[in-house]
Amino acid sequence: MLDQIRIILVNTTHPGNIGAVARAMKNMGLADLCLVAPKRFPDPEADARASGATDILASATLVDSLEDAIADCHLVVGTSARGRHIPWPIMNPRELAGVVGKVASETRVAIVFGREDRGLTNEELHRCHHHVQIPTNPDFSSLNVAAAVQVIAYELRMLHESLDEPSAPKWGTQWDIELAQAKELELLFEHLEKTLVDIEFLDPGNPRQLMTRLRRLFLRAVPDKVEVNVLRGILSSVDVVVGKDHPKKG
Repeated sequence: MLDQIRIILVNTTHPGNIGAVARAMKNMGLADLCLVAPKRFPDPEADARASGATDILASATLVDSLEDAIADCHLVVGTSARGRHIPWPIMNPRELAGVVGKVASETRVAIVFGREDRGLTNEELHRCHHHVQIPTNPDFSSLNVAAAVQVIAYELRMLHESLDEPSAPKWGTQWDIELAQAKELELLFEHLEKTLVDIEFLDPGNPRQLMTRLRRLFLRAVPDKVEVNVLRGILSSVDVVVGKDHPKKG
């Protein structure tokens, strides 16, 4: 289970925080670190703060965007310290561990941590199936990113220690199809948006929150590959009908 978990840091400013995250990960048996456009990395300060976890830093993946970081992941969880205008499925770290422990062992899980000063943007959080919040003192709720990683990694470690045998996933039975990857879901959302514009259900000049709410609906369901293919097949059929009803001019 732990081998399938990817820790993603977005636009980290201080290299010492990256090193401290590597140390927290190695303490709990995690090894897959992905860095999205860090301000300074590699850096000696990161190595110093890693305190022996420099192998995690050496094997870390560097990418330019969150989209690249989660492309091959099936379940994406974003960390969020505050409520949002449109609520999203949210859990605490222990509940997160329970969800992760019930999905198939080959499911790749990404846990995404944002910038030190402002966390993840709404757009980045909208790419996540779930959000996780760490319960803190409301009068002093700010957590260092490495401390946040340590808390969540600890809960995942405790679950790992308690698992004597594989559990059924959260659907109550062993699932027969691999979950869709993030890149496949993004293609679905792009296709859906285009089709909704073509049938004049979505006004691109005044989209409001339609795509955000539809994204939340589909991500909440955590669809598998076949379900995504079926949905895209339906959209393709709609595209054909729309094309027949609106022949090209000229």
